[in-house]
Formats: sequence, C-alpha cells, structure tokens
Amino acid sequence: MKRNRIHYAIFILTTILLGLFSRTQYIPDFIYPYFGDYLYAILFFLIFGFLFPYKKSFLILILSVVFCYGIEALQLYQADWINNIRNYKVGGLILGYGFLWSDMISYTLGGITAYFLERNYLKTTI
Repeated sequence: MKRNRIHYAIFILTTILLGLFSRTQYIPDFIYPYFGDYLYAILFFLIFGFLFPYKKSFLILILSVVFCYGIEALQLYQADWINNIRNYKVGGLILGYGFLWSDMISYTLGGITAYFLERNYLKTTI
C-alpha cells in the first residue's frame, strides 16, 4: 500500500504548526524542553514517508531518527559560518544550538510514536 502524499503534506504542515506552537508560553514548563524535539522527529518521519511512499515504515523510522541524531551531532560543530545560520530564527529552529542527550531521547520517542501511529491508525501495510 502506498502512502497518500496529500495526507502526508497536510500532516507535515500540521506538525510544523504544532512545532511552532510548542515554542510559546502556552506549553507547560515540564514539557517545553522536549516537545519540540519530539515533534521534530515526527516531522522527519512524515517528510521521509512523503518522499518515499513505498518504503517500509520501519525503514522510514530508522531514516528519520538517524537524520535527527545527525542534526543533533551537528550542534557540536560551532564554526562561525554555521553559527551565523543559527542566528536566524529559521536556522536556529532547524539546526538547533547545543547538543543535549535528552534531545536524543525525544527524537527516539517521536520517531517511535510516528511509526506506531502510521502502522496502527493509518493502516499502512508497507
């Protein structure tokens, strides 16, 4: 079964909006540091699902979590040129600012959540 790209585009836009909302004052303090990273992993699961509609869900899970881990590891790199990108709001949201082990946990849980939502609620049998 193929993923419906129109549905995934809507899910991607919704997740982006939720991610932006996650950086507001309305999110409780105990969730605030983790919720954005959790949604980030879900977002990349959806993006990879959109790009590769015939690939198995488990492969999409691995790709999305490894990609998020790579972005997190990139935060250890602090050259001037990449820090200039991070100084812009969008650059900072995409690349992040500093490495945190807790982000790795959020990425893992977000990817697993997206995987199970796709497998159980979207009835994807790929």
